[in-house]
Amino acid sequence: MKEFFGNRKVKLAIWEIGCFFWICFAGALLHFAFELSEYWKPMALIAAVNESIWEHLKMYFWPGFAFALVQYTYSRAYSNNYWLGKAAALAITPVLIIICYEAYMAYAAAAGVQPSLLTMLVIMFVGVGIGQFASFLILAAPPLTARALRVAPAAFATLLFMFGTFTYFPPKLPLFENFACYTYTGEYGILDDYEPYRIFTRVDEQGVQQEGLGVNYCETIKSKLVANMADGET
Repeated sequence: MKEFFGNRKVKLAIWEIGCFFWICFAGALLHFAFELSEYWKPMALIAAVNESIWEHLKMYFWPGFAFALVQYTYSRAYSNNYWLGKAAALAITPVLIIICYEAYMAYAAAAGVQPSLLTMLVIMFVGVGIGQFASFLILAAPPLTARALRVAPAAFATLLFMFGTFTYFPPKLPLFENFACYTYTGEYGILDDYEPYRIFTRVDEQGVQQEGLGVNYCETIKSKLVANMADGET
């Protein structure tokens, strides 16, 4: 048993499995962190600020990046190509999630079915899982050439710039548009008004309790969006 857990590849696999669960757990928390921080703008760097595809990708990038920094301290002695492997995981995960998500949404639209939250979660697990598996393969591989390893700094610089900037300065593209309960709202980045999307109950400055939308918030949001569109047409 000691020899098994002392094997280099086994130790790397344990780290990557741990990273998978950490990203899923921390990502779930970051989905609600911006609201729970009372929409504190510095929190927007790492937490989702709307329901766009991009903001959901942030929830997986930052936990993965933080884990990579911690893991390096403990596993660098038996890891090869460390930063390249971690850059690959952080790049592969969002790309796979976007591809799978768009394919599923195209299928749902063509079939006339309501998108399933369970399927969305499976897409997340698949994207994160394949990203961590790619990291394991690169870390467990023989040392690569210096030219190959030079890809890692450029990849990290690009990813950090994108995930650190596009929330505050979002491109006006569908990837960044608020997609509240599968409905595009024409909003990007940090929203002007979060009250229509508030999930949790809070106490306002006057001490009055303001009810949130709760677990069935999609139904409430949809009814409000339909009402707002109807008002705009009249």
